[in-house]
Amino acid sequence: MKSLLIAVKDAKIHLKDRKAILMMILMPILLTAILGSALKGVMGGGSMPETVLGVYSPESNAMTENIIQTLEAEGLAITVERAGTEKQLMDWMEKKEVHVGLVLPEGWGVDTDRAVIIPIIGQESSSLIIQQMIETFAQMSQTIEHATKTVMTEAAVMSANGAEIDMATIQYELAESVEKVVNEQKIYVIEPAKEESVSSMQYYAAAMAAMFLLFNAMVGAKSFHQERKTETLSRLMMTPTSGHSILAGKFIGTFLFAWVQFLFFMGATHYLLQVDWGSSNLQVFFITFFYSFAVAGLSMIVAAFTTDEKMADVVGSMGVQVLALLGGSMLPLAVFPEALRKIAMLTPNSWALTSFTSIMTGTDWSALWLPAIVLFGVGILSIFISSFRLRAV
Repeated sequence: MKSLLIAVKDAKIHLKDRKAILMMILMPILLTAILGSALKGVMGGGSMPETVLGVYSPESNAMTENIIQTLEAEGLAITVERAGTEKQLMDWMEKKEVHVGLVLPEGWGVDTDRAVIIPIIGQESSSLIIQQMIETFAQMSQTIEHATKTVMTEAAVMSANGAEIDMATIQYELAESVEKVVNEQKIYVIEPAKEESVSSMQYYAAAMAAMFLLFNAMVGAKSFHQERKTETLSRLMMTPTSGHSILAGKFIGTFLFAWVQFLFFMGATHYLLQVDWGSSNLQVFFITFFYSFAVAGLSMIVAAFTTDEKMADVVGSMGVQVLALLGGSMLPLAVFPEALRKIAMLTPNSWALTSFTSIMTGTDWSALWLPAIVLFGVGILSIFISSFRLRAV
């Protein structure tokens, strides 16, 4: 009960701090709106940047060569690389040597299988533009082919019958042929089935939530040093309150404020920015519980290994920025090299971020147990280390 009273007191102090409200609640909402809108090109939806297109076709024909030449035209910002085999193309994509892959079937044309276009993550907008260009080219080619056949057939029939070529009849037949082709709206290019991805606004909502909840580690530590400086902590120790109860109260206070911060942020992004947090709020709260637990534990670590408020501020700020950068809050984890993606798994915020984005696209409860266990482990280990450190100090 004493720990809970201390926790409620700390949470109230944080909520009354205007600077804390600005930093911890309003700032992440503002950054989500800015980053989510400005970086649509990274997550899909925007004009096409310089793009390397990898193409594989087992057997070329006139239509294949024409579309490749069209894509290579100046001013389109597309560089075409021809792969000798489909495996080579897939290797290029895995190593990110090309941005978009295009597999053209043998003798690609109107009556063959559809071409397959495959973007790497982050290049969906370029893939869509290239796909639209190919569809338009193929539609025009089919139209020209039908028009030519119509003209030649009608002219041949009239010549064979000894009649004069009737341009009005040919024009009528040509118009009908073109209209038929246009109305058919055949699909020439498809994308392989893939998992649903989050929008830029969704990603940065999850990223900012993970990042700014980390700031509670700094705030909780500064609160501890502030009370020690003003001798509030000493007065508490003189009461019939154990040191463990005081530490537990500080821990719970940070945990409660993190919860309030997230609930406000989630509601604001949902109603103001129309961010879809997924179909299960219970899953979101489940991960938030364990992430807040980990953050509260980290606040005890910062308090234990710093000597005053200023040091806690510097160490906490630097730590949050490094973890945010490595954990994917600044740039999407998908654009990281493989080595950095493995390092990101050492940061608690990356586990929270990937869990939030998985929930947004729809995931099973079984996929959330590992992140929850990792975050719980971070919190428990932090409490264990900080309790011994603070006891020694």
